[in-house]
Amino acid sequence: MKNKKIYIAIIAALIVAIGALSAVLIYNNINSQPAAPTQGVVGEIRTYWDTGIDENSKGSDNTKKTGVQIPGYSTAEMNVGDTSLHISIGNPKSNTCGLYATLRLSDGTVLYKSDLLEPGSGLTDVPLSKSLEKGEYQAMVLYECVTLDDSHQKLNSAESEFTLKVK
Repeated sequence: MKNKKIYIAIIAALIVAIGALSAVLIYNNINSQPAAPTQGVVGEIRTYWDTGIDENSKGSDNTKKTGVQIPGYSTAEMNVGDTSLHISIGNPKSNTCGLYATLRLSDGTVLYKSDLLEPGSGLTDVPLSKSLEKGEYQAMVLYECVTLDDSHQKLNSAESEFTLKVK
């Protein structure tokens, strides 16, 4: 009878231990799974990005424009508490260099820094490192041009300034 009570206690302890271990494993598995890939969602760089630029535009002498194309902005708007900004940041497909884009405020606060943007890739919803209070901010996107080879040698850069309105 004494051995039977010991076996029951051991089996009960094993069941509790297995249950606790299972709960921990399930919890860790749920919290460590990478997000499922989603197309065109906040922060995901897409190929076939719509630049919003007429890349076939002609100069006044009917010759195709040359040089690096950079998206420009005058204003952008977002709501208080938003963690993303709807703005088109990317590298027009007509470019022959890669771009890194950094969105920052005039006080130097960096809101976003992109991975390498190859020609034709970009995003239209930019994840922000912080939400902003209501008001108007002077902001800019710094585009840093690099070679497309493995060295990503720096070429030149351009700034596109705009007013960011937070409602």
